[in-house]
Amino acid sequence: MKTKNKRNNKRRILILLLLMTVTAFTLVTSVFAWFTANKVVTVSEIQVNVEAQGGIQISADGTNWKSVIGIPDLTSVNSTTYTSSVNQIPSILKPVSTGKTVNTDGRMEMFLGTVTSNTDGDYILTATQSTEVEGTTGDFVAFDLFFRSDTATDLWLTTNSQVVTPDSTDTGIKNAARVGFVHLGNTAIGSPVATIQGLNAGVSSQVNIWEPNYDVHTAAGVAHARDTYGLTVTETGNASPLAYSGVFAPIAESDNVLIGAATGTTAFVRPVTPDYSTVAGFTTKTQIFSLQQGISKIRIYMWIEGQDVDCENSASGGNTIFNLQITNEL
Repeated sequence: MKTKNKRNNKRRILILLLLMTVTAFTLVTSVFAWFTANKVVTVSEIQVNVEAQGGIQISADGTNWKSVIGIPDLTSVNSTTYTSSVNQIPSILKPVSTGKTVNTDGRMEMFLGTVTSNTDGDYILTATQSTEVEGTTGDFVAFDLFFRSDTATDLWLTTNSQVVTPDSTDTGIKNAARVGFVHLGNTAIGSPVATIQGLNAGVSSQVNIWEPNYDVHTAAGVAHARDTYGLTVTETGNASPLAYSGVFAPIAESDNVLIGAATGTTAFVRPVTPDYSTVAGFTTKTQIFSLQQGISKIRIYMWIEGQDVDCENSASGGNTIFNLQITNEL
């Protein structure tokens, strides 16, 4: 058995499949907002399945290594083997935005946006930082995963990595989705559990963001891009992702930041360029980040980007499924 395991660990082709599915439903409210309407996205079901083969193993706590991990693993470790975990799996998603900055706790800073009117009747954006908490509350999905690899290896998004809608009528909310990876550190195999769980590169953490479906918009999304941000796009066939600015600081009502003015670089927003952008139904694997040899701690985020042109009123009525599959197979 030891000989077989040793032989397996020396295989040069390793396969890592990370499959996550988030199904999101939207409740209806009557407030006009960022989604130029402050509506929320209710998550009725979240499935996280992590499958590892070859020389890569997966863990929810950095100590119990498995070939498959699901939601029960992520939600149970806080009370058992990873008491400092902050795995946020909410039942409600709200539009948030990030300037792609990480704080000293190793958390990607997210800001919950709302829209109000100023004295002139113009719609203005306000934003408060959304703090991550363990459990089923919060405005976005975030959780830690630990990866154990016997060799350094490059990773790709497979063509099964898609953000789609199960609805017969596509509201376009899937086009405002984002997935983020925060690399919190790496340590040698055999390190103490406290060292593994405590990995935290803080503000210097590498951050990678994936934007799916950049080439498509609904008719409402096209109109929102034109009327709110002065951008010209078409419903299909867009050649490149739209530029947008993420919120990186609180915005008070007194700051009087008009929705259409929350662009470029200001005291509140800055341009964000996703590291990986894919068209709807892409058919070729997309190379992403690499894993170092040893044990790596990566925090994964899933959210609805409020500064995306597709985060608009009519989109808030749709359902969205996140499918994330990663491989290191060439």
